[in-house]
Amino acid sequence: MWRRVCLRLIVISGFLYLAGCGGGGSSNSNTSGGTAAPATGASDGAASAPGGASAPAGASGGAASTPVLAAATPVIDGTPLGTAHWSAGATTSGGLGQAVGGLNCTLTGGAYTYSHLSIYQDGQLLALPANVGAIAPTLAAQTGCVYPVHTLDSSGKIRMDASTNTSYTLGQFFAIWGQPLTSTNVAGVTGTQVTAYVTSDGVLTQYTGDLSSLVLPTHGEVTIMIGTPLTQIPTYTWTDPPPFDNNRLALTFGTSIGTSFWPNGSTATGGTGQPIGDVICAAGMVESYHVHAHLAIFKDGQWLALPANIGITPRCNYETHTHDNTGVIHIETPNLKAFTLGKFFALWGEPLTSTNVAGVMGPVVAYINDNGDVRRWMGSLSDIELTSHRSVTLQVGTTPISTLATYNWDEPK
Repeated sequence: MWRRVCLRLIVISGFLYLAGCGGGGSSNSNTSGGTAAPATGASDGAASAPGGASAPAGASGGAASTPVLAAATPVIDGTPLGTAHWSAGATTSGGLGQAVGGLNCTLTGGAYTYSHLSIYQDGQLLALPANVGAIAPTLAAQTGCVYPVHTLDSSGKIRMDASTNTSYTLGQFFAIWGQPLTSTNVAGVTGTQVTAYVTSDGVLTQYTGDLSSLVLPTHGEVTIMIGTPLTQIPTYTWTDPPPFDNNRLALTFGTSIGTSFWPNGSTATGGTGQPIGDVICAAGMVESYHVHAHLAIFKDGQWLALPANIGITPRCNYETHTHDNTGVIHIETPNLKAFTLGKFFALWGEPLTSTNVAGVMGPVVAYINDNGDVRRWMGSLSDIELTSHRSVTLQVGTTPISTLATYNWDEPK
């Protein structure tokens, strides 16, 4: 009996010994080559992001790799860049004419430079809106005004007053825009990862300070990325408008500038007294709004004189018209409305397209100069608004103009 009990004890002890040595299997049965798998369960070299989402390509452990500067892209000044996202102009909490952060809205000055801003959301470029900090005329303020930092188009260019040595910050521009600027909120676009880079003199540098304190680099670029970072930071080379001819021409009432080309007055298909759109013809019109713009038309480098008496009939004057061959367009009306180049050509009775300016054929390039704040116009020629002291230059043909004329305004009546 005792022999049977002892044999049973020996068998049980042997079994327990084998179990204690792990003879039943391995706790690392999912490894290959004896290497433990990461605790995150990631595969193919991509780190797992919070919430189960995959991290962006090029990221490691959730941190973006350092981007490089892309080769410069040639861009014509005034070209819209990016997808429309925001409405034009400032918001109701931005600069609408009042002083903002010590910056006043004043008449356009005589010298401007620029910085460029690109805002990306998950790799998509969002177009910076036009007319941020540019205030349209009113009956009370017929010339309108601009802040020292503002936009005029959707190219991303922030135009900066260069009449002094003052530097401007990204925070000042966003204050005028009336949009938030924080480490998680850029003009209402939010994200947990906001990264900024500055390109100046061809050198790319990450900016890690307070975004509001970032000084806008002259002829440089600021790139803000919300969400997915870029692996390459775009940069641009701009085809800028021609330089100014600083020998100012006097717009003396009754004189002529350019070579005579068209007959004076409107054509038979133009304004003969009937309304042309919302532009009316009246005798003795009250001039509550009275400003002057200028139009210069060149054909292969030759300046063609704008006809006199466009919009003037024996019985009435249209709200916009010419008196002489100086190129000055008079806008005199009891009611403020948008007077455009398209409306002026309609009452002249002449075509205005990208290849035809009053019968002069050829590719057309347009420039707008607001007393030194100059840019190329890339939209429809008909949409160019005629505002106080705005100079519009139309270059027709294949011979470019070398300079843009500047003027001394005689303020004709």
